[in-house]
Amino acid sequence: MTPGTRVRARAPLSDPDAERDEPNQSALLELVGYNCRRAYVQIHKTFLERMAGYQLRPVEFSVLAVLRANPLLTQKQLSRALNVSPPNLAVLLDRLQSRGLLTRERNPLDGRSQVLSLTEGGRQMVVKAERTAQALELEATSMLSDSERRTLIRLLQKIYRDT
Repeated sequence: MTPGTRVRARAPLSDPDAERDEPNQSALLELVGYNCRRAYVQIHKTFLERMAGYQLRPVEFSVLAVLRANPLLTQKQLSRALNVSPPNLAVLLDRLQSRGLLTRERNPLDGRSQVLSLTEGGRQMVVKAERTAQALELEATSMLSDSERRTLIRLLQKIYRDT
């Protein structure tokens, strides 16, 4: 700085006491992935809170719900349906079996595979957990009409189904 040069005071970047306007997110708000993630985060937090009473994580809930709808499914079929790798699925199934929620038995049609089925306790738990999940989804999407909710689900499924 040379003699006689005046220093201009910088304006503060923000006033800590002022209400902040929401930052411009326009580029992000145009992205399907970003919007899906934001909606997921909103619903996921409530899902975790409500499923804690059943001691179920989302993927465990998914396993039980698919097995309820598809008795005697093989591990391979379940792995494909949920897009979970066989080694990861084996760990999940071990945990659910140790809790007495499902059984694994040799497939009578192919001795190299196992069929999965819910125990009575597993079936009772997943019925209650499904009701809980349905109720929280209705709450989380209460700003949508039934038609809009069905359309949203259909559109999201178009992204990941039959790909």
